[in-house]
Amino acid sequence: MMRMRSFRLRIALLSATLAGIALLGFGAISWIQIYNAKVNRLDADLLNQLMRASRPRDREQRFLEDDPNIGLLVLDSEGNVRYQSAALSDQKLEQLLRRNLQLAPPAPSRRELPPIRPIPPRPQLVTGQTPTGTWRIGALNFPETQVAIAINLHAIDQEMDGIRNIFLISIPGMLLLVAGGAWIVAGRALRPVRQLTGVIQKVTVTGLDQRIPIGTTDVEFVQLIQVFNQMLERLERSFLQASRFSADAAHELKTPLTILQGELERSLQQVEPGSEVQQRLSSLLDEVRRLSSIMRKLLLLSLADAGQMSLYRVKVNLSELLFEMLEDIELLAPHLTVQSDIAPGLSVQGDRDLLKQVLQNLLSNAIKYNLEKGWIRIRARQSQTAIQVTIANASKGIPVQDRDRIFDRFHRGDPARTRKVEGIGLGLSLAREIVRAHHGDLKLDSSQIDQTAFILTLPKTASRP
Repeated sequence: MMRMRSFRLRIALLSATLAGIALLGFGAISWIQIYNAKVNRLDADLLNQLMRASRPRDREQRFLEDDPNIGLLVLDSEGNVRYQSAALSDQKLEQLLRRNLQLAPPAPSRRELPPIRPIPPRPQLVTGQTPTGTWRIGALNFPETQVAIAINLHAIDQEMDGIRNIFLISIPGMLLLVAGGAWIVAGRALRPVRQLTGVIQKVTVTGLDQRIPIGTTDVEFVQLIQVFNQMLERLERSFLQASRFSADAAHELKTPLTILQGELERSLQQVEPGSEVQQRLSSLLDEVRRLSSIMRKLLLLSLADAGQMSLYRVKVNLSELLFEMLEDIELLAPHLTVQSDIAPGLSVQGDRDLLKQVLQNLLSNAIKYNLEKGWIRIRARQSQTAIQVTIANASKGIPVQDRDRIFDRFHRGDPARTRKVEGIGLGLSLAREIVRAHHGDLKLDSSQIDQTAFILTLPKTASRP
């Protein structure tokens, strides 16, 4: 089974996917840049605090002592502890500070610094993890002291979590906007395609004159619309020529066939009954009548193809028509069992002669293609909006390969099954065209295997064209 996919949906999903990748990449890079900026700002503050901590303790140092998120360790030149803050109760943090002091570069003395625009020393900066949190550690070795400071990154982590949450909320919203925008844009872009689809759906025997106006169509679709309009024009021209040919041929054949039939009937009356000449003339008359029947059917089909089948609409009592035909079946096929279930008073607005021709064709086929000592069932019922007539007969069933072609013109199925049955294969095709002209439908019921059933559906009151 062929899978159906929506091009518009794929455009929207593809746009959302590409936008999602771009937004995720932008968000990740932005998050990293913001985090690095905050850490660089913290490193600058660490250097400032290291420079202050190398001096005697003052108010700023007392502030450091009271802050649990800042750890300070000051050693003298001998490695003895001159000062450590309360945060260094975390032994692992103290170990990290001491290790960084061993790796820290020596800070230049004030005498070694140039007098103009001094360059600050570069401390040893690392990030370490302890049970109390993540710390940014800076260390410097001064001539008389060794100073190491650790600042807890908890505040930065909280800020980054807030930024991450903003991204997690805003990115899906932006993706929905992108997908919605892509859906709308794709819909507008595919508007010419929908116009083409609408026109194609209207292309019937009465809609070949449909054309798509170019107007303000996008340049990309102009050539497609032009080609489609040209194709419709060629189809209309070819169909009109074929339809006109069929109608003209039928009209041209009608007169000579009528004259020939009349002459044959007159000649039959003049020859000796039972003679060989009478038999030959009778055979010729049968063939002429057969040709006349084919001509009439072809004329009706050509009119139906052109949408010009004229209907003389009157109130038609289908129940009465079916009861009349039941009497004919008893005379024509006394060997068949006939079962009927016909509701009384089934009436429609339509052409009585044409509807009678449809019913006669269906019943004639039910007799021709029946089994020996078979049966025929006729059922007619009425719903709220339509009248349904089902005509079924006993048969070996129609092969699957012939079911889709049973309404094709000149199709007669398996020659082995129909070689003794008269007909040219136009009856069912013409019957369906007549029913469709009445805004109804005629179809084969394929649900049963051991029988052949046709379902005729007509609206209660067919609207006038």
